[in-house]
Amino acid sequence: MGIFGFPLVLLFVVLVVNPGDGFYLPGSYMHTYSKNEAISIKVNSLTSIETEMPFSYYSLPYCQPPEPEGIKKSAENLGELLMGDLIENSPYRFHMYVNESLYLCTTPSLNEHDVKLLKQRTRDLYQVNMILDNLPAMRYTDQNGVKVQWTGYPVGYPASGSNEDYIINHLKFKVYVHKYEGSGVQIIGTGEEGMGVTTLNDQKAMAGYEIVGLEVVPCSVRRDPETFSKLNMYDKVDPVSCPDPEKAQVIREQEKVSFTYEVEFVDSSIRWPSRWDAYLKMDGARVHWFSIMNSLMVIFFLAGIVFVIFLRTVRRDLTRYEELDKEAQAQMNEELSGWKLVVGDVFREPTCSKLLCIMVGDGVQITGMAVVTIVFAALGFMSPASRGMLLTGMIILYLFLGIFAGYFGVRLWRTIKGGSEGWTSLCWSIACFFPGVVFAILTILNFILWGSNSTGAIPISLFFILLSLWFCISVPLTLLGGFMGTRAEHIQFPVRTNQIPREIPARKYPSWLLVLGAGTLPFGTLFIELFFILSSIWLGRFYYVFGFLLVVLLLLVIVCAEVSVVLTYMHLCVEDWRWWWKAFFASGSVALYVFLYSINYLVFDLRSLSGPVSAILYLGYSSIMAFAIMLSTGTIGFLMSFYFVHYLFSSVKID
Repeated sequence: MGIFGFPLVLLFVVLVVNPGDGFYLPGSYMHTYSKNEAISIKVNSLTSIETEMPFSYYSLPYCQPPEPEGIKKSAENLGELLMGDLIENSPYRFHMYVNESLYLCTTPSLNEHDVKLLKQRTRDLYQVNMILDNLPAMRYTDQNGVKVQWTGYPVGYPASGSNEDYIINHLKFKVYVHKYEGSGVQIIGTGEEGMGVTTLNDQKAMAGYEIVGLEVVPCSVRRDPETFSKLNMYDKVDPVSCPDPEKAQVIREQEKVSFTYEVEFVDSSIRWPSRWDAYLKMDGARVHWFSIMNSLMVIFFLAGIVFVIFLRTVRRDLTRYEELDKEAQAQMNEELSGWKLVVGDVFREPTCSKLLCIMVGDGVQITGMAVVTIVFAALGFMSPASRGMLLTGMIILYLFLGIFAGYFGVRLWRTIKGGSEGWTSLCWSIACFFPGVVFAILTILNFILWGSNSTGAIPISLFFILLSLWFCISVPLTLLGGFMGTRAEHIQFPVRTNQIPREIPARKYPSWLLVLGAGTLPFGTLFIELFFILSSIWLGRFYYVFGFLLVVLLLLVIVCAEVSVVLTYMHLCVEDWRWWWKAFFASGSVALYVFLYSINYLVFDLRSLSGPVSAILYLGYSSIMAFAIMLSTGTIGFLMSFYFVHYLFSSVKID
């Protein structure tokens, strides 16, 4: 099978054998239903913006599917497992285009544990998430005259003016359907969910209804438990309108809760390719454009500074220097100041050079993963209809981009050291540095989730799968990239390094203050888009403006490169030849502001986040994000500064 045989088999098992209901590849097509055909709803994990800890739907005393079917978990892909999705079947059954009102079940008398759990989930604003034909259930509320869209419905709600809580036990479903009437050859699925083609021979098989939307109206209705407990599941009951609070079902010990639902099918003009538009409706387009225009202004400002440095300062000085004869050059060397004085120290080996190579290697890997993922998402290959595919794609890309991490890390190591000794140790460090930090943080957070019985906890089997992917794919590819780096052309320094380091003049203020302040410019490029990303992660909203995100990413790369070049030139001008780490952190310091902004978002935008456990989870995930951003942006700035310094001193004639 070869050296990569086992990793490829492992990937096949993870992605193909167990792809999950939400794993779609381009080319998948819609499902049409005939009239009276049975349709089932699936339930996902209970989620809350207050605790950020998902729980199983059946952790609460809800009705369960009848025997012999029972509760069955849907196959899940890697991304769904990491996000804490637990998709299971439910007892809710529809028949296509048949409006009906049905009874489900009556629970036994609620005990103290049930009441405590229901009240806790209600007060923590937990939502029940349902899926029909891969579409999440939506509900609409009116807030200050504005129609607000949500996914799922609440477990319950507190009574106004009392300490009681009401449970949602009656659901009114509206299923929006579009009647499919094909003629000739027609495209039946496009855009994010793939494309399929049907012919005249397929018309009979494909005739029917497409599900293009699902809306739910939650109600709390107090039923007579003695009467309803005599009914069988799916017996017909009278439809109801959501009553006033006096007729709602109270969460109280010894209460029996009867669950019912009604369904109404509504004709819709929405076609299959457009059925996700309601979920992906983009708000705040002007804000996105404002962010881009703001970034362009920063870029032009920095570009002007770089232009002045290159054309007015560097070129002018080099031209004057080259026009002089040798005696005049020797005399001028005694009067020189600025960057030309550090010519014998500018390529001196930096402190902790191995760590720098490790961070640059990991930064290349993370940057490549981010760019490729966002490009594919912007092209529509990672639709939210394919739950978990975005995270799965990011992990797989990161694994295979280890070859670039090893290559760039070893090439930088050879450039600094002048040889390839110790490259295998460097590659192992590159392959384990960033994943090791992330693994350590996730392990701590996982113990917290395990202690809370949350579905967000990573199963122990998934830990072994991730470790296998890490050591069987990422590490070998990093070693392969490092080996290629040892065979690549050696980068020669344009000037010799003196044996004795030049003394750096004292400064009135620490140079690191300027480096940390430089991160504000890249942060100004991305902070608006960062708000939308954080909102999608922590407030349960869909994020699908990857076109804007791709533009912002490109602008961020340009700003990081320009900031690092300008800061590097400023340090060289004051005879500070220790530019290596400062070039890295000049753009990498944006991660500090990202983390501080995350704390600001926690305090002012996630005020509902309750408890120290939720705050620890939030800060843990935010630290991983900030660490990845530091490695990525720092690498971009360092590589551009290295090219700038190499080009700058290549133009200086040294005898």
